[in-house]
Amino acid sequence: MTVETILTNAILVLPDETLFGTIVMRGKTIASIQAGRSSAAGAIDLNGDTVIPGVVDVHTDNLERQVQPRSLARWPSRSAMVAHDAQCAAAGVTTVLDALCLGDLGFDKERIQTFREGVIDLDALTEAGLLKSDHFLHLRCEIPALDMLELFDPVADHPLVRMISLMDHSPGVGQYANMDFYRKLRRQGGLDEATVDRRIGEMLEQRARWRDPNRKALLDRVRGTTIALASHDDRTEAEIAENAADGIRISEFPVSMEAALAAKHAGMQVIAGAPNIVRGGSHSGNVSAADLVRAGAVDAFASDYVPPSLVEAAFQVNREVGLSLSEAVAMISDHPARMSNLSDRGRLDIGLRADLVRVHLHGTLPIVRQVWRTGERVI
Repeated sequence: MTVETILTNAILVLPDETLFGTIVMRGKTIASIQAGRSSAAGAIDLNGDTVIPGVVDVHTDNLERQVQPRSLARWPSRSAMVAHDAQCAAAGVTTVLDALCLGDLGFDKERIQTFREGVIDLDALTEAGLLKSDHFLHLRCEIPALDMLELFDPVADHPLVRMISLMDHSPGVGQYANMDFYRKLRRQGGLDEATVDRRIGEMLEQRARWRDPNRKALLDRVRGTTIALASHDDRTEAEIAENAADGIRISEFPVSMEAALAAKHAGMQVIAGAPNIVRGGSHSGNVSAADLVRAGAVDAFASDYVPPSLVEAAFQVNREVGLSLSEAVAMISDHPARMSNLSDRGRLDIGLRADLVRVHLHGTLPIVRQVWRTGERVI
């Protein structure tokens, strides 16, 4: 027998409007959306709470924070994946692109272990049906790294890969264009000045040798696939122009207004960090995501390092920037779903997946109270 769930007395955030009404889930899909309250036996009264589509997060590093809860304490990998999954689901994120880093520039060696074990764990837990959210892979490829291509090849054809981002975290580039900030960051990581200087020199030399050939090889490898390609931490119009010429259609976390506007002008989509919205600015001194939204230069938000930031960011830009709630919610659901070529989700619409999130407003703070994925309540 097909299970039917009726949610009523709710504010439904539809693609083009909000509607006080009732939504019916039948099996794994949305079967009906109606105005007004339902008198059906068994209908669940949501007491005026808001229902939004399941959130789609195209970039989260949250797994790394479960694997390494403290600097010297590495947690068992599969246990960390389960905790990460639960945190995403509790934040209303029903579709997750786990952002795993490929390539070591000499400061984050344990990220490679996280990548390798993360893919194995994701395969095992997905096959066993033990994850609350629907998980895919976002491969963060560190272009100047010597080992990037070696790490990429075994997962290049993995069926869960939905996005690949081309990163360059070399000193003096993108997010780390400010060398004083870069040096301070590395000193805070426990390195002395002489070691920092030596590593900067080595990394700049390595970038000069390997950035371009690695980039070309990676782009050649994925050309003709349906995998979404993104650039990362764009700062200048020249960087955007290079990316657009190479067929990259997404600019992820541009660090300047110049880059974000250039990306939009080039027909690219732009992803901004939801924590930037919630905190009221960038944690590393880059452009304000709220200013990018006001300039019409953002298509989607990603959680980056805080899964609950996505729902908060949507309600915040609705309240403070002036987007309609439908427009704001689309930035954490419909738009990222389309970026990831996931056409079966992201909107409250008949026939789509029944991924739903019940949100209660406590003052201005949106609190996720219940979550359904393919019609099954997971939170």
